[in-house]
Amino acid sequence: MPTGTRNTIADKLAQERRARLAAERLLDQKKRELFTANQKLALHARALSDQIVEQRHGLTRALTEAASLKGENHRVMDDLARANSVAMIAQRRLWDALETIPDGFAVYDADLRLVAANKVYLDFFEGEVAIAAGVTYDSVLNIVAKHRMVDLDGRDPADWHHDMIARIRRNPIEPITIITRKGAHIRLIDRWGEGGDLVCIAQDISTHVSREAELEEAREKAESANRAKSAFLANMSHEIRTPMNGVVGMAELLTETELTEDQRLYAETIRSSGEALLTIINDVLDYSKIEAERLKLYPEIFDLERCVHEVTMLLQPSARDKKLRLLVDYDMFLPTRFVADPGRIRQILTNLLGNAVKFTLSGHVLTRVVGIERKQNNYELHITVEDTGIGINPEQIDHVFGEFNQVESETNRKFEGTGLGLAITKQLIEMMGGEIWVDSELGRGSCFGFKILVPAAEPAPHVSTPGPPITLRAALVVDDLMVNRVILERQLETYGLKVTLCRNAQEALTAFDRGAKFDIMLSDFRMPDMDGLHLCQTLRQRGVKIPVVLLSSDPDAITPEEAHAAQIECLEKPVLRSHLFRTLQNLSYPVARTVPPPAPPPPVGQRKMRILAAEDNRTNQLVFGKMVKDLPIDLVFANNGLEAVEKWQSFQPDLIFMDISMPEMDGKEATRRIRSLESGSHVPICALTAHAMDGDSEGILASGMDHYLTKPLRKTAIIDHIVANCPPTAQSLQDGAA
Repeated sequence: MPTGTRNTIADKLAQERRARLAAERLLDQKKRELFTANQKLALHARALSDQIVEQRHGLTRALTEAASLKGENHRVMDDLARANSVAMIAQRRLWDALETIPDGFAVYDADLRLVAANKVYLDFFEGEVAIAAGVTYDSVLNIVAKHRMVDLDGRDPADWHHDMIARIRRNPIEPITIITRKGAHIRLIDRWGEGGDLVCIAQDISTHVSREAELEEAREKAESANRAKSAFLANMSHEIRTPMNGVVGMAELLTETELTEDQRLYAETIRSSGEALLTIINDVLDYSKIEAERLKLYPEIFDLERCVHEVTMLLQPSARDKKLRLLVDYDMFLPTRFVADPGRIRQILTNLLGNAVKFTLSGHVLTRVVGIERKQNNYELHITVEDTGIGINPEQIDHVFGEFNQVESETNRKFEGTGLGLAITKQLIEMMGGEIWVDSELGRGSCFGFKILVPAAEPAPHVSTPGPPITLRAALVVDDLMVNRVILERQLETYGLKVTLCRNAQEALTAFDRGAKFDIMLSDFRMPDMDGLHLCQTLRQRGVKIPVVLLSSDPDAITPEEAHAAQIECLEKPVLRSHLFRTLQNLSYPVARTVPPPAPPPPVGQRKMRILAAEDNRTNQLVFGKMVKDLPIDLVFANNGLEAVEKWQSFQPDLIFMDISMPEMDGKEATRRIRSLESGSHVPICALTAHAMDGDSEGILASGMDHYLTKPLRKTAIIDHIVANCPPTAQSLQDGAA
C-alpha cells in the first residue's frame, strides 16, 4: 500500500482516537456534573423533607396550643365569673357591715356628688327630704341649713352653709360636733381619699357627752368635797389652836412664877404636851396641802449655814436633857447664801434633826453640809444628818418615808409621833427637784441625807473698809468628842492657824506643862473630869495669859461675872463661821477693842408705847396681857374688827396685833379699812392667826398687814415684835424685854 494512503488512514485513526478520548472525557465530565447535581438535588430534597416535617410539627404544636388556649380561655372566663361573684359578695358584705354600724357613712366623688351612703346616714334626713345617689354635698348642706335640722349656734343659715363648705376644702379636715334638733350630739369626721373622693363619717357621741357631763359633775363634787375638807382643816386648826393658845400660853407664863418642883413639872408637861399636839396638827395640815397640790415653794436668798445652826440651837434643849452633842460640819469652801425656800429648808432640817435627837439616847448628832459647784453658779448640796441612835433594820428602811408610818420595833415603840414627818420631808425635797436617802445599822445609828440643786446668791455686801487680818498662828483645841475637834481644826486651819488637839483638860494642862506655846485656846465647856471653865481658871492660876474661847451649847451655863473673872470669851455652840472669824479678829487686836458707852436713860415724861390688840377670845386676851405685863406699854383690846377700826382712830396705836377670825368684821377686812383711812402715817399691823391653811404670807400680806404670827403665841416672839416696832418717841423697852 502506498505510503500516502497509509498516512491518511493513520491520521484518521488518530483523529477518531482523539475524538473518542475527548468524548470519553466529556462523558466523564457530564457524569461528574450529573453526580454533583444529583447530590445537590438529594440535599435539597432532604432539606425540603426536613422543612415539611418541621412544618408538620409546627402545625401540630399550633393546633395543640390553640386547643390549650381555648381551654385557658374557658378557665379565665370561669375565674372572672367567680371573681365577679366574690367581689359582689364582698361589696354586699361591706355594705351590710356599714349598715350595721351605729355611725352614718357616706362617700362623695371628686365632684362632691353622693356615691353611696348607709341607712344611718340617710335616716338623718327622713321626714324632711329624700337623699339619693347623685345629690351634691352642697345640696345636702342647704337642706340641713334650710330646715334647721341642726343647731346653727345663732348663725344665719347662709353663714353656716358657707362655713361648712369652707371646712371641707381644707386638708386635713378638722372634725366638728353639731347638735341636732332632737338634742343629739353628732361628730362629723371627713377625709379626702387618694382618688379625690370625700369619705364622711357621722358619729353619735351623745352617750359620751352625757358621760363627760357626769364625770364633770363628779369632778366638781370631788373638788367641792376637797374644798370642804380644806375648809374643815382650816376651821379645825383655828378651833384647836385658839384654846391651845390659852393652854400653852398660860403654861409658859405659869413656869415663870414661883412653883414647887412638882408644880413646875406639871406646868412643863402641859406646855410640852400642847406643843406636841400643835406639831401633829402642823404635820396633818402640811400633808393635806401636799395631797391637794396646794403647797407652794417661795424661793428667796437665805443663809444656809445660819439656818442649819438656828435649827440646831432650837433642838439644843432637847439634846441637853439627854446629854447629846449636836454638831455642825459646814464645808469651809462652800458659799453660805443660796436661793431656795428657807422656811421649807428649815422644816426639812427640823424633821431630820428632830428625828435624830428623838431616836438617839446617847452620843451625838452631826449635821454635815458639802456641795459641788455645777454650771451657771448652781451648787449641788449634799446635807446629811448622822446620829448614834437606835438604827433601823435593813428590811424596814424602805418603809421609813411612808405616810402615817413609823418603823415598828421593840426599840422605838416608846417614841411617839404622827409618822408624817419623813413623808412630808420626802415630798418637799422632791418638790425642790432633789432626792433623799437613808443608811442605817441597827443599834449603831442612822444617816439621813438629801441633795438639792440650788443657785448660789450674790455675796452679802461688805463694809467699805476691810477687817483686820487674823494674826494668831497657833491654837489649842480641847474637846472630848473627836468629831467636834476635827470640825474646829478644819475651821481654824482655814484661817491659817496651826492646831493642836487635846481630848480632855488633863491633856491640855500637860501640853502647857511641857512648854508648848499657843496664841489662843478653844475649849468645850462640858467635859468629863474637868469642865472648860475649871480648866480656864486653873490656867489663870498658873499664870497663862493667852486668850481663851469657851464653847457651850447652854448660853446660861456661864455667868458674865464668871467669864470676866476668868478672862474668857464665850461662844454658843454650834459656832457660826462668821462669829468665830470675828472673835479671832478681835483677839488678834485686844487693845483696839473698846466698850461702847451705855445708852442714855429715857427723858422724864416720855410717853409709853401704845399697842392695840384685836382679839375676840377672852382667854387669848388674858394670855396676851400676861405676856406683855412687864413692858412699859399702854395696851388696849378690841373684841372684833369694827372695834379695832374705831379704837385705831381714837387710840392712835403705835402697833396693832390683829386676830384674823373675829365676828362682825374679820382681821383682813379691818386691816383694809384702816389702810384706806390712813393719811400719810402707816401703823404696823401684825396678824395673829390660828388658820394654818391660810397662813401663807401672800394671803395675809395682801390685805395690808406687815407681818403675822401663828398661834399659839410665844412670849419671846410677841416681845421681840413689840421691841422692833417701838417708836423713838416712846420709852425704851429694853429693860422690860429683858
